[in-house]
Amino acid sequence: MATEVAPATEDRRREELDGVLMRRALAAARAAGRLGEVPIGAAASHDGRVIAVASNRMERSGDATAHAEMLVLRRAARVLGGWRLGGVTLAVTLEPCPMCAGAMLQARVDRCVYGATDPKKGADGSVYDVLRHPGGNHRIEVVPGVMAGACGALLTEFFRGLRGDAR
Repeated sequence: MATEVAPATEDRRREELDGVLMRRALAAARAAGRLGEVPIGAAASHDGRVIAVASNRMERSGDATAHAEMLVLRRAARVLGGWRLGGVTLAVTLEPCPMCAGAMLQARVDRCVYGATDPKKGADGSVYDVLRHPGGNHRIEVVPGVMAGACGALLTEFFRGLRGDAR
């Protein structure tokens, strides 16, 4: 007699998609690092499918706003046909800065999943509290620490290489 397997719960499906998004973001971050950019990547999903992936392009574009999150928000908006990104989960390898967190709020992103915390300019409580500020008119569900070790190690290795530190 065949045993039926219970369908995955909504929480399990979200965790799986968060992992898929973070792996895509990490791949984009690695590629950016090979091109001399700070290795930060982002990916966005809507209705269970990946709709945009980007990495930092500040050095290559000469644009201070060319953070991975900003680029992925722009791409997701093009895919969905407008700036309101309800239903979107955005995954990023590093805790968003205030600019990116503000853009996510403006775009009405549903969820933000991030890997490593940013003790210098993180906007989810590390330095600032933009994503969860109680005065905002939109609430983003935040999932910190997804694949944090891999995300943090990528940044550590990149900056050690810039310093010539052979540890």
